[in-house]
Amino acid sequence: MDGRIGKVTHYFRQIQVAVLQLEDGLAVGDRVRFVRRGYTLFEQDVTSMQIHHQFIQSARAGQEIALKVDDDVAEGTEVYRL
Repeated sequence: MDGRIGKVTHYFRQIQVAVLQLEDGLAVGDRVRFVRRGYTLFEQDVTSMQIHHQFIQSARAGQEIALKVDDDVAEGTEVYRL
């Protein structure tokens, strides 16, 4: 599988935003895959991310970001860069 970049620590269903703890860098325009228990849930392009309610274009390992997602995800879902 491609390189894991982090995991979901929280999900806000009403606004479809996942909070990710990053283990590697991520940028707007990257394509990511959400995997739960070894199964791909969905893939999407990164179109919007924030740190402390400020829009950002990129983030680095160790940061916690909010990411607009295309579908529901559960805490613990792994995120991989494609």
